[in-house]
Amino acid sequence: MKSKSEAPYDKKTKCRGVRGEGSIGKDSSVDCHMLDAARESLESIARSLSDAHDSREYLIRNTRDVIILCSRSIAAVHRGDMAGAESKADEAGRLLASHRERAGGALAGHLAVAEQELVEARTLIAIASGRPVPSADELGAPGGAYVLGLLDCIGELKRLALDRIRAGDGDGARRVFDTMQELYEAAYPFATLDKVLKDVRRKLDVNRSLVEGVRAAVTEETRRADLIRALGEAGRGSGGGGGDGGGRQE
Repeated sequence: MKSKSEAPYDKKTKCRGVRGEGSIGKDSSVDCHMLDAARESLESIARSLSDAHDSREYLIRNTRDVIILCSRSIAAVHRGDMAGAESKADEAGRLLASHRERAGGALAGHLAVAEQELVEARTLIAIASGRPVPSADELGAPGGAYVLGLLDCIGELKRLALDRIRAGDGDGARRVFDTMQELYEAAYPFATLDKVLKDVRRKLDVNRSLVEGVRAAVTEETRRADLIRALGEAGRGSGGGGGDGGGRQE
């Protein structure tokens, strides 16, 4: 036999009273207002999390466009199309700025890869053009994204230096290498911050081998150019001496 019976369900309060043993009074029921504040909080949290989810999906989907534009900007630099590189980077910057308005708090992390790519593209454009590398403030980039973007650029600088060697521009290759090496040395102290800046130590380790590889290529090119120059000077000297010795006899 049941010791208690259910009271009618109240649609307005979303509660069902309970009558029977242990009740206080003649027809006592659970106070349906006990959870009012909790329900309001849960509904507010649900709306907030739903908005955050929608914003997250939007940012993941749309930051891909920023990454693609930055990749095209970098490719344009290597083709020697600096105007095209600037145009793509400008477009990526405008698009990223519009996404920053939607990202806030925890969602800001979903912009990290796009921000790194823009730093990388802008840094490569500046160095290839002989201009100073822009600051984090000038690019509007968070500190972590700025550091990692600079480190990503070192790989592109290797390609730029090797392209200039192949083009016979040894002086240009040496300038790129010098900047590449200085950039690596400036970022190296961040190796101790690997616990708070993910991937920085790995990138530094990779970049050390890139710097050494370009150093070897530039050194070899310098020696080759010096040898060619020396052979040319020797050839001119022997040619001039032969002319002097072949005078007309009286």
